Amino acid sequence: MMTKAILNQQELIKRNISHLLTQLTNTYKNTRGEREEVSIQFPPKDEDFSLLEELELLTVNIRGYASQIQSTGQIINQAQAIEQLQAMRVLNIPQIASFYFGSNGNYEQIKSYIRTLDYLRLLLLEYLQF
Repeated sequence: MMTKAILNQQELIKRNISHLLTQLTNTYKNTRGEREEVSIQFPPKDEDFSLLEELELLTVNIRGYASQIQSTGQIINQAQAIEQLQAMRVLNIPQIASFYFGSNGNYEQIKSYIRTLDYLRLLLLEYLQF
């Protein structure tokens, strides 16, 4: 049986997830100017996805999970979701890592977006592993 403290903790994480979803949307809007520049400065290499495409894929997956938790408090296939979220380490994606660590103080909005996305991923894991 879940104790009241655990339920309160889980409810707090759920609120933080909702808050981060909103923050992610706002941060994304603020990246418009930087995204145009980044699409030119960081083109895809060979057959890879571009930096922005990689971010888009992550965003769709992470937001999808967050939205499910926000609306229902759970994710249908929890074990699979945990596995996928663990595998989606944002800075393990070569295009994102080289951009994040190699753009010398530029593109702070997009970097903030990347950090928020990864933080949301970690919160989702914490929520699901309760």
